[in-house]
Amino acid sequence: MDKLKSFLLPVLGLAVLSISFWYSSGWLQLCSGLALFLFGMQCLEEGLKQLAGGRLEQLLERSTATPFKGFLFGVGGTMVLQSTTLMSLLTIAFISTGLIQLAGGISILLGINLGTSGGIWLLAAAGQNFSLSPLALPLLVFGVLAGFNGPNSKAAGRIVLGIAFIFLGIDEIKGGFNAFGSSVDMTGQGSSGLLEQLAFVAIGLALTAVLQSSHATLMLILAALAGGQIELWQGMAIAIGGNVGSSVTTAIVGWLGGNRGGQRLALVHALFNILTGMITLLLLTPLAWLSQWLMDHLGAGHNTLLQLAMFQTLFNVIGVLLFWPWQRQLEVWLCRFLPDRKEPSVLIADIQTGQSSVVEQRVLPQTRARYLNDAALASVDTASRAVVQELQHLGRLSLEVICHALYQPVEQLSSIKVDNERLNARPNDAECLDAEELYQRHIKGVYSDLLGFMSRLDAQMDEEHQQFWMTCQVVALQLVDAVKDAKHLQKNLGHYLRNDRSHVHDHYLDLRRHVLWVLRQVREVGRSELSDEVWRSRMEWVDGQAAKFDADFRHRIFSEVRSQQLDNLQASSLMNDLGYSSRITQSLRNVLQLGLVGDNELLREVRSLGGDDDFPLIHLG
Repeated sequence: MDKLKSFLLPVLGLAVLSISFWYSSGWLQLCSGLALFLFGMQCLEEGLKQLAGGRLEQLLERSTATPFKGFLFGVGGTMVLQSTTLMSLLTIAFISTGLIQLAGGISILLGINLGTSGGIWLLAAAGQNFSLSPLALPLLVFGVLAGFNGPNSKAAGRIVLGIAFIFLGIDEIKGGFNAFGSSVDMTGQGSSGLLEQLAFVAIGLALTAVLQSSHATLMLILAALAGGQIELWQGMAIAIGGNVGSSVTTAIVGWLGGNRGGQRLALVHALFNILTGMITLLLLTPLAWLSQWLMDHLGAGHNTLLQLAMFQTLFNVIGVLLFWPWQRQLEVWLCRFLPDRKEPSVLIADIQTGQSSVVEQRVLPQTRARYLNDAALASVDTASRAVVQELQHLGRLSLEVICHALYQPVEQLSSIKVDNERLNARPNDAECLDAEELYQRHIKGVYSDLLGFMSRLDAQMDEEHQQFWMTCQVVALQLVDAVKDAKHLQKNLGHYLRNDRSHVHDHYLDLRRHVLWVLRQVREVGRSELSDEVWRSRMEWVDGQAAKFDADFRHRIFSEVRSQQLDNLQASSLMNDLGYSSRITQSLRNVLQLGLVGDNELLREVRSLGGDDDFPLIHLG
């Protein structure tokens, strides 16, 4: 039934819209103008984004050195891209992936809101007294011709086509309002009281919610003002609603697609426009007078379009002045209001029966990716940053699962010295975690999320990014292979470690000690700030120690088989498990080595598998 409704409602809406076109040619012309305008905005955004490539993201990362630099970048970027939504979502994506901090994002966001005023000044200055279609027609030709060359030329052609469609859309909107004006005339409809103002604010909210573009809403307001269908105060009230509507839309997208950092910035965006909208609505009459007074001094006091542009600018200036002194306090409040999520405990031992301890394994939600979200797909650079963070997350989980496969607490990885008493002890059944279950619950979900995320990125990548993407896939596969080898190792390890009377017991203690040593080395080397030369020297030493252990272990096993201290079955088990141990070592070593592929600084961060803190992700509750 729900599927039928979801199908019928859009079809019904399209049918009603089609019938309305039949009865009113002016309405059809207005809607077609809006469609051309929105399509032109979309072409302009896509073309500028493709032409900028990673330079926009690199500039965004560097622009947060000071709040004022971030503010200027927000103003300039929005005036170039002419899209508050794109700039806001890009900033949310960079905060979500850790490229910039929340404080830098707030200053950029303030600049983005002020930068939106540039678009309405251009539209208002164009006025309604001349047609833009003659300019649009040659631009269409040049834009199409540019698309037949390389990718940069195609992106530039996309920009030219976007401008052409915007020009055509503006003309169609003007013509539609002129034809449709006799049936829609709001001038003289009631006073400019608070209730009437709220009604027009609601109209602005509804228009932006439907059009998904505050620029399109402002274009409609300008056309209606020029055609005499609305009064200036009505246009100002609709503009307030359009501003609030655009921020709410962006906030919803950022909230659903971002992590805690992105959600905090999305909330700032909504607060900026809602609070500023409330203030400007209460001060609508004096602000309207101030706009006219300022335009009088600029020689355009009778131009209502420019007065609306001035009001829009004052709206954003008031918001910037209101929020600028409180950026630091706002950041602290947001971190308290939306704290970072904590990783939940997974296996809980809490039932005691008689003299024995019984472990209750509760089926809890599968661990999923922490840093992969829709906001990170805004660009190749933000997606790459998110993948690196998730690989570090997967690396931490993998080291901990392997440690539990050895029947050792995770604290053995990060402690200054290994607790030899715990290392030589028999497995404690009350604290044992099954490696297969840990793999299914912690590794498999994150790995599948990584593969799915990388396949969803729909962007053109240069050779460097393609190599980076392939390397990340190999890193994830190596981590998963190491965990799978640890699963196989745990079977015989648990059996023989519990039987301390068996001669094989000591050999499995040696295997456990060696694998734990490898885990500690991988974690320590990955977190060390070493030059490439020193790092390679350290890895060669680790490789040499691992190879020496393998050779000595094999020699000892063969010697004991010859002396009949070990039977063939025991020797076969030990040799197989030595193979698993060697493959775990090689897989983790490959992950560290892949961090030096090329000159990509992001890949170097992959080596830090242990993370920045010593708090275990997997533990007994």
